[in-house]
Amino acid sequence: MKHLIAPSILAADFTRLGEEIEMVNQSEADWLHVDIMDGRFVPNISFGMFIVKAMKSVCQKPLDVHLMIVEPEKYIEQFREAGADVITVHYEACPHLHRAIQQIKATGAKAGVALNPHSSVSLLEDVLEDLDMVLLMSVNPGFGGQKFIYQTLPKVRKLHEMITTRNLSTLIEIDGGVGLQNAEALLQAGARVLVAGSSVFKAERPADVISQLKKIGENTLMV
Repeated sequence: MKHLIAPSILAADFTRLGEEIEMVNQSEADWLHVDIMDGRFVPNISFGMFIVKAMKSVCQKPLDVHLMIVEPEKYIEQFREAGADVITVHYEACPHLHRAIQQIKATGAKAGVALNPHSSVSLLEDVLEDLDMVLLMSVNPGFGGQKFIYQTLPKVRKLHEMITTRNLSTLIEIDGGVGLQNAEALLQAGARVLVAGSSVFKAERPADVISQLKKIGENTLMV
């Protein structure tokens, strides 16, 4: 399949949020990635469901909502009602992970599970069949603009092998430090959704960067 680009609104200019979302609307982006931070699971605080609802009212792309919060099961339905099309929870935050996945699916949203850089993809062996997507954090979660952790690449390859061996259609999403310098290597390893924050929104021509990210690997991607 053709890979997807999900610009991360966390890196946008918040004084021009409507304009930034309109740029995404007019671009070749596939999703809008929205990081929800609670100041507990990660040290930062970002958006709540009211802001997500406001984004949904103007965004023409699916909202890819990444819950970097403790006890995400308390808020899944609320974020779905606010407009989340994809909801991702963290393995590290869910003692009852299978229940949380089923809770997401019951809302009609696509279900994703995120892994922090230190967490092995083998932790998802028992739930992989239930997932629409696995998000691999390629930086430590909580802040934008961090450097990409290159140990992510072998993790992507291992996860891709797990998915293909089981003949699944689970997407691999990469979040953190993604840009033109490493996008092709990630796609070749098996990633199919690239979250790009600073590399898009801090660029002089953000829509052009999105277009370039979409074109990478057009003739060389793995099946």
